[in-house]
Amino acid sequence: MERTFIMIKPDAVQRGLVGRIISRFEDKGLKLVAIDMGVPCRETAEALYAAHAGQAFYDALIEFTTSSPTVAMVVEGRNTVEVVRRMVGARAGTEALPGTIRGDFSITDGNRNLVHASDNVEDAKREMAIFFEELPEYDLSVKNWL
Repeated sequence: MERTFIMIKPDAVQRGLVGRIISRFEDKGLKLVAIDMGVPCRETAEALYAAHAGQAFYDALIEFTTSSPTVAMVVEGRNTVEVVRRMVGARAGTEALPGTIRGDFSITDGNRNLVHASDNVEDAKREMAIFFEELPEYDLSVKNWL
């Protein structure tokens, strides 16, 4: 099984969308492995978005990410990175298709796009390690039905 990292961003937390977003991943059949809510420090946000350092939007992204609580989580399932990326939708809410998280809940073109999701398995491993020291192992009782 594959794991990936997801962060529900400050705009989704402030809009009260956390439960609805998590439910979408669970409804899809992904197993919630770890979850933590808190305000990321600047160093954590910079580590998460290191690939974007130097880009025009970077400073605003870091300020936004550290402005309010986020929900960091790890989910597990088949082809999880790809599945989650499809569920999240295009970066810009105005371009995201209906049925995706951003397509259903976001109308912005900037950093306020509700959710961060790892781009690939390698990034997922790096991002999980930024937010979680240890990930629990357990069996989901419905796994044989998915």
